[in-house]
Amino acid sequence: MNGTVVRLTARGMLGGRRVWLLGALAVLLVGIAVLARVLVPVSDTEAATLLQGIAFATFLPLFGLIVGTGAIAPEIDDGSIVHLLAKPVSRHTIVQSKLAVALGATIAFAVLPTVLAAAVLGLGPGAVLAFGVGALAAGAVYSVLFLLLSILTRHAVIIGLVYALLWESLVGSFVPGARNLSVQQWALSVTESLAPDGLVTANVGLGLACALIVGGFAAATWYAGARLRVLTLTGED
Repeated sequence: MNGTVVRLTARGMLGGRRVWLLGALAVLLVGIAVLARVLVPVSDTEAATLLQGIAFATFLPLFGLIVGTGAIAPEIDDGSIVHLLAKPVSRHTIVQSKLAVALGATIAFAVLPTVLAAAVLGLGPGAVLAFGVGALAAGAVYSVLFLLLSILTRHAVIIGLVYALLWESLVGSFVPGARNLSVQQWALSVTESLAPDGLVTANVGLGLACALIVGGFAAATWYAGARLRVLTLTGED
């Protein structure tokens, strides 16, 4: 990683309206859990189902979209990425540095609120840990996928919203054949493996889910660096 790139990315991502949006979503996630606990007493199974619906199917894809695109899309849109790419820094190092900031923001604004929401809903320590690990797995994959999408197209936000709201919330949750390609289902498989028996049900096997999470993260990170090198050549031409 490159410290300068990390600082510039963190300043750009967390220094404007984006950080307020992330904070608002985090507060909303925890607020829903508080309301559910106060207004309607829920069992552990109901609490887990609620978290799957609001955190894994809705909030985590949105968090990933905001931090993933926010790590590099603004610089591409305003052309300032040219100045960064002119520096003698590896394109893969640039991607890794920006991804580190995106992951840090994901942990702070998505993973920790998910853990807090699980605790507020009254789940036990094992279940809270399981949802935290699952949220981290989902957030990491979403962040790198949307960062890559920002390099591939200037319509990353629109495409990302369609993916998050249509694929992950609807298709990936209810269409059997599509579940193997759903980041949500991969994360739920990890959560299921750590949670108490019967609390969480995933539609993807743990081995396949772990392979897809690790392989997808590594492949997307590498390809983002490779595409950023092509973007440099295009800009210079």
